[in-house]
Amino acid sequence: MLVVYGTSWCSDCAATRQALQALGIPFEDIDIDRDPEAERKVLEVNQGRRSVPTLVYRDRAASMSRFSIAKLRAFLAEVGLLER
Repeated sequence: MLVVYGTSWCSDCAATRQALQALGIPFEDIDIDRDPEAERKVLEVNQGRRSVPTLVYRDRAASMSRFSIAKLRAFLAEVGLLER
């Protein structure tokens, strides 16, 4: 399942969640402010940056900071969750 690592206060996180819902893509939503292990995962996959939202699917990860629907759609297509 797609995992969205984000925070409650992040507008890019809200936009990502909303877009995923609109696209019908199920996801698990994890707040890194409430989960230290999740924060460590975000730091690990973003070379030490606390970048939110970060999407993880299987062995692939991408930051959606500075959200754009094009960037989200490209990642989803790359991991096979959305047709190009």
